Amino acid sequence: MSLADLTHVAVLAAITEFDRVGREEFLRSTGFGRSRSYYLQYRGRLYDSKAISGYAHGASTGVPLGSADFSGGDKTVAQRLGDLGFDVRYLPNPDWTRDEIILACALVEANGWRQLDRADLRVKELSELLQTSAIHPLGERGPDFRNPAGVGRKTADVATSHPLYHGKKTNGNRLDREVLDDFIARPTEMHDLAKAIRTALATDENLTTGPDPDLPDPTADEGGVLLRQHLRRERDPKIRKAKIADAKLRGLVIACEICGFDFAKTYGARGIDYIECHHRTPLHVTGPTKTKLEDLALICSNCHRMIHRTKPWLTVEDLRSIVRRGREKP
Repeated sequence: MSLADLTHVAVLAAITEFDRVGREEFLRSTGFGRSRSYYLQYRGRLYDSKAISGYAHGASTGVPLGSADFSGGDKTVAQRLGDLGFDVRYLPNPDWTRDEIILACALVEANGWRQLDRADLRVKELSELLQTSAIHPLGERGPDFRNPAGVGRKTADVATSHPLYHGKKTNGNRLDREVLDDFIARPTEMHDLAKAIRTALATDENLTTGPDPDLPDPTADEGGVLLRQHLRRERDPKIRKAKIADAKLRGLVIACEICGFDFAKTYGARGIDYIECHHRTPLHVTGPTKTKLEDLALICSNCHRMIHRTKPWLTVEDLRSIVRRGREKP
């Protein structure tokens, strides 16, 4: 018995049966588990590639294959289905970001540091929130992405990492423990942060659009929902235009409020009114609020990046002091 016996028609038959009975029943009746990474994509839907192949072998030869009869992966199932003209996608569940773990930890803390079951309404609500496109793009996820079972499991990772837990621990990671330690050490700050992240996810789905030169490496930042929202708001042309107009009315030169760099003086006409706009206070501190002109500072690109380069962010005054001390050195 071999995957070479699969035919295009037999795979279509497996897809038809999958659609007829539904995913859960198809997997139960064929004895296969859920795919972890590889999915057959057909007419906009995703199918567990190994289970489809096992059923299709039966449709081709009369002898279906079980899960233990063959291995899945790019050199076996994916390659054979591809040879038959089907599209197989590699869609492993992405690692949980720091932002996501903060929200899961907030649930555990509110539940007396006990894990929550997949059937819990709070778990289901968080699952739906994380399934928006605000953190992970829609096209880069499998059908089990952040489902209630996965969210429930993450709450177990957090709960069993608590210092007062003495039972068997789950396979959590370093980031789970770091977030947990932050909640224990700074509960009020972390509650406010969780609330701000939740608000951002519920109201803004434009936070994953392309790489951002002001963001650190994504793996190092481990999330950055609020930073992305903060930077996107700073780049709102209406806010920047209003701040520049206000500065001119008060007779101020359009130059960096930190280092004094004047784009027009250096670049001539090309640099007139070129400046960046910075929110003095991070959104996770202010929460959802209407931006006031006094909340903004006009600064050059270099100073702006220096402010956002490390956490916690520097204030305008902090960076101005650094620049002044640097200029005073012989």
